[in-house]
Amino acid sequence: MFAYINGKIADKSNNYVVIDAGGVGYKIFMSTKALESLNEIGMTQKVYTYYYVREDNISLYGFLSNEELRMFELLLSVSGIGAKSALAILSEITPSSFALAVITSDDSKLVKIPGIGKKTAARMILELKDKLKTETAIEKNEKIETAIREDNKDSEAVSALQVLGYTNKEIEKALEKIDITGMSVEEIIKKALTLLSS
Repeated sequence: MFAYINGKIADKSNNYVVIDAGGVGYKIFMSTKALESLNEIGMTQKVYTYYYVREDNISLYGFLSNEELRMFELLLSVSGIGAKSALAILSEITPSSFALAVITSDDSKLVKIPGIGKKTAARMILELKDKLKTETAIEKNEKIETAIREDNKDSEAVSALQVLGYTNKEIEKALEKIDITGMSVEEIIKKALTLLSS
């Protein structure tokens, strides 16, 4: 319903911001990490939004980047994870670290997040990896497949970016602009995310 809201910050709390856009104050729930990065009250701010509707709850959730929004949507697709849990996870881990943890089945990184136990971490990895396999099967790309065969770092970075919802064509364009020599997988993902969101 709302792709983003751009307006003046009217109020800030420990779990939401109120943005005045066109004389309407939108109460938008955000992660603590995102709230800390907001502009000051009275300044203009653009927030990407997710319109959350349940029988007993209609709320707006906000994010400072499309990557955070994509990660939030992914987390909601995991059984047993609601909007508040997804926001709590976003407060603790970046989209690039999260995607890498899923791809490498690194549940130790996920269980460090408050409220995430071994079972939930395993379920997140299982469900999101399955989702990735389905999407990859639908859309194949020769250059991406060559990169996956030739370089394991490339392979992990590609898979992590796919977890965050990017298509093979988008990933290929971004990776073509990056010299990955001496870079860690997470550095490659972060650089690619910067290019993909610009």
